[in-house]
Amino acid sequence: MDIALFLDFDGTLAEIAPRPDAVQVAPGLVDTLERLRERLGGALAIVTGRPVSVIDDFLAPARLDAAGLHGVERRVDGRLSGGRAEDHPDLRRQVEYLQAESAALANVLIEDKGASVAVHWRLANSEDAGRAETLVKAAADALGSPYRLQLGKAVGEIVPAQATKAHAIRAFLEQAPYAGRRPVFFGDDRTDEIAFASVNEDGGIAVRVGDGDTVAGRRLPDPSAVRALLLDWAEGGTIDPAALPPA
Repeated sequence: MDIALFLDFDGTLAEIAPRPDAVQVAPGLVDTLERLRERLGGALAIVTGRPVSVIDDFLAPARLDAAGLHGVERRVDGRLSGGRAEDHPDLRRQVEYLQAESAALANVLIEDKGASVAVHWRLANSEDAGRAETLVKAAADALGSPYRLQLGKAVGEIVPAQATKAHAIRAFLEQAPYAGRRPVFFGDDRTDEIAFASVNEDGGIAVRVGDGDTVAGRRLPDPSAVRALLLDWAEGGTIDPAALPPA
């Protein structure tokens, strides 16, 4: 099967950590991804809410094709476009607002990504978590239609309205080596459901990692299972995502 493989990072390739900077990359993962990319003729990309530069740090020395910030920035064959913080002055003002208003909330983290911002409350108590969610909703309301709020696992992220993983995947599919291949996307969160639906519409295969309602047709239990599957594919196993367990 000629597939174009798209992989989320947090919760898919790597286990989610209490803080975004505490994520651990499993030994051998980078080698697996590079070998599988070669087997797929280059048609492998990371599609993530993280900045591409952060993914590069986690997956060094590899520099894979990637869509960062939910598609605000995209790198193909070493050429990166999009994602400049200076293009988003209104968002920058809301980042300052979020940082100031959350200062008194214990264990609430503001992750400034330049062209987007995420508010994390995984470690916060229930009261502060509720306040953090209210803050990010207020910031999104103040920005209006040019931006949108997407809620995930103990996180709310404000991104440019046109930026979705679905758009990012479709953009990859318009050029070599992805064009003409069947898209396959692995993701784990509510923020991945838009891309799952898009991949389904395009005749591809969507794979949900972990529990939860989903429009994906296939499911794996956790990142460990994803890594084991990718290693098998990298080592010459049959690449047949349609044979994965149903969701």
